[in-house]
Amino acid sequence: MLTLAPSEPLPITAAEHVVMVRQAVRQRSVELGFSLVDQTKIVTAASELARNTLLHGGGGRALIDVIQDGSRRGLRLTFEDTGPGIADIQQAMRDGFSTCGGLGLGLSGAKRLSNEFAIASAPG
Repeated sequence: MLTLAPSEPLPITAAEHVVMVRQAVRQRSVELGFSLVDQTKIVTAASELARNTLLHGGGGRALIDVIQDGSRRGLRLTFEDTGPGIADIQQAMRDGFSTCGGLGLGLSGAKRLSNEFAIASAPG
């Protein structure tokens, strides 16, 4: 897989940054010619992950990279924070699991909306 256009990190330290990430992801997906359905999926996933970065990770940053694998082009979204970490990733990925009283669909929903999904975290 080849990264065609690495992005500058986008800060996620306030609620308005979540909106900025959504807008940047939408712009990139339009530039790549994603269908409206695929645009909606990736923007929704980005919104959930940016919000989790802010609420659970105490803020961080997002990277939006254009990638190519053979003739396929796409977006790789990376969200980073230095929060307390996830003690049990398997549990956190279960539908309905929430540490803040929400619906518990953020991480699992983002995974369902993505072609590929990986998460790395550790407590502390």
